[in-house]
Amino acid sequence: MFVWMGIISFLIFLARLNDAHISNKQLAIVLVLYPAINISLFYLNYLLYIPQFLNKKKYAIYFIIIILTIIAYGIIKYAVGLLFEDIVLRGMKKEVISFTTYFFRTFFMSLIFVFLSTVFKFSVDWFLNERIQRDLENQRLIAELAFLKSQINPHFLFNSLNSIYSLAYQRSETTPEAILKLSEIMRYMLYECNDNKVDLDKELQYLQNYIDLQKIRFGSKAFIDFKVDGNITDQKIEPLLLIAFIENAFKHGVANDINSPIKLLINVAGGKLHFYIQNKKHNNNRDAVGGIGLINVQRRLDLLYPNRYSLKIRDEEYTYTCELSIDL
Repeated sequence: MFVWMGIISFLIFLARLNDAHISNKQLAIVLVLYPAINISLFYLNYLLYIPQFLNKKKYAIYFIIIILTIIAYGIIKYAVGLLFEDIVLRGMKKEVISFTTYFFRTFFMSLIFVFLSTVFKFSVDWFLNERIQRDLENQRLIAELAFLKSQINPHFLFNSLNSIYSLAYQRSETTPEAILKLSEIMRYMLYECNDNKVDLDKELQYLQNYIDLQKIRFGSKAFIDFKVDGNITDQKIEPLLLIAFIENAFKHGVANDINSPIKLLINVAGGKLHFYIQNKKHNNNRDAVGGIGLINVQRRLDLLYPNRYSLKIRDEEYTYTCELSIDL
């Protein structure tokens, strides 16, 4: 509505500028009344004809109705012209313009308003559909992320309970300490990982707790070289992204070889996190790498850090290496 008022006001301004003697009656008829008739044709097509016929692919009916409507509007415009004959229907020679001549003069103007309303309608519908599709895609991604995240806890708990079971089966004195570590880990997973992002230092402490739990499991025979460089304070990261790589190293790698420890390096610099882990592979288990954990984390990276991460995995004969870089 404000757009139309602005256009009409601009036309009145131009008319006044070109002819200061133009009467208010002439302005009202030529620049207000007739534009109002054309605007009504615009909305008739926009609100009624397109939804009822064109959108429902009733093309023939739509075409016929548009032609009949334009003819009807031509008659209406001519009838209004007869009421203001001196202003509308008399030319320079003071002769009354015939209906046929006047109709063809106004036909293309009516056609322009029909065309504009059609373009506007399809543009609005396109933008609305795009927004709906984006909303649906966002909802799908949220649901998928929630599902992927829900897989982490059971997967991690399953592996950890297996480790604690081994300790209990061996009647190890470190079983209570392992249970305590597991409770700290589960507390973090249950109560501090509900936000989209968590503090990086807390996430790294969670990784340290997991490593400590594995050291308890292996006893003095667990060897891991874990180093963190850079400023990890005031940094955020999506939770539970890195644990799968470490789980994979302990599950499928050799952790009890002092000459080939699991190497884990995390470096934070320039707004990027660089994660590096390498483990020696079991001689009888060289092909058993990866699993649901790494598949899960790769999918989460695709969803959470699109075009903002790089992941390189080298599965060699004796070693398995993962290098991950993320824009924090």
